[in-house]
Amino acid sequence: MRLEDRAFFKAHYARYPQIHSDNTFTNMVCWNHYADYRYAQVDGSVVLSSTIGGVTRFRPPIGPRDPGLMAELLGLACRAGDGRPVGFMDRATADWVQDNFGPVEVELDRDQSEYVYRARDLADLPNGMYRSARRQLNRFKRSYAYTVEPFTAEKCDEARKFLLEWCEWKGTDGDPGLKNEKEAFLFAIDQFAALGLSGLLIRVKDKIGAMSIFEPLNETTAVVHFEKGLPDCEGVYKAINTETAAVLADKFEFINRESDMGIPGLREAKMRYHPHHMVEVYSMKGKLPGMHRCFCDCLAGFREAAGKVCW
Repeated sequence: MRLEDRAFFKAHYARYPQIHSDNTFTNMVCWNHYADYRYAQVDGSVVLSSTIGGVTRFRPPIGPRDPGLMAELLGLACRAGDGRPVGFMDRATADWVQDNFGPVEVELDRDQSEYVYRARDLADLPNGMYRSARRQLNRFKRSYAYTVEPFTAEKCDEARKFLLEWCEWKGTDGDPGLKNEKEAFLFAIDQFAALGLSGLLIRVKDKIGAMSIFEPLNETTAVVHFEKGLPDCEGVYKAINTETAAVLADKFEFINRESDMGIPGLREAKMRYHPHHMVEVYSMKGKLPGMHRCFCDCLAGFREAAGKVCW
């Protein structure tokens, strides 16, 4: 995945809007150092793959429903992948695969399912469900003199210093997951303008105390890709969450705040904000009976049909 591919994905996703952030171009290019995302154009569809730890997995084609293409993809995935060769299927696609391609076992991937909230709820924190969050936000407002301002490309150097300070506090170099997130966040900062992103920062005592980076996901939903706050400003996460939502609520009904990756503390924190719904994704398990085409034949078929292949 290359930065130059953004225009292609922007045009394709205008025709086939996404609801899960993992398929967004921003996510793929920022995390490419970790997941080695690749794609192929085949008969008006886009097929995505990622390779993590030497294991390649695929996603269902993004485009018109095409049984032949899906059959070829399943054959390729079962030869090249592991026990979960195809993932990130929505419920409708999972049902379609089970109905049309024999006895296929799929299961909910809860760790990668994403949390979607009403933007106005996160902005206003109405009494009742959000009482605790509102108390913490009010405490922050009483304790600190702060300003809220848009994050722009001109502030990238300052943002990098903020992130590196946050990483030092969290000890990211000793945690593979956080270390990869650091690289993804730094890429987003460095390529902020080229990616067409938006952002917000909270400044406390003339210093960045928190920041967020976000963009439209589809017509009704925005996605928050990154959000960080320093530990010496108690309640700053509540503030950046609320301020970001206030900016987005004027244009979007919903905010996708991505998955919890199976991290218990993160799951608890996301549930406390009362998601409106989850973007559920499903993974295919095991091998598909009857698929005997070899890896080379399947890949050759993709190459022959594709107008452009980036495997």
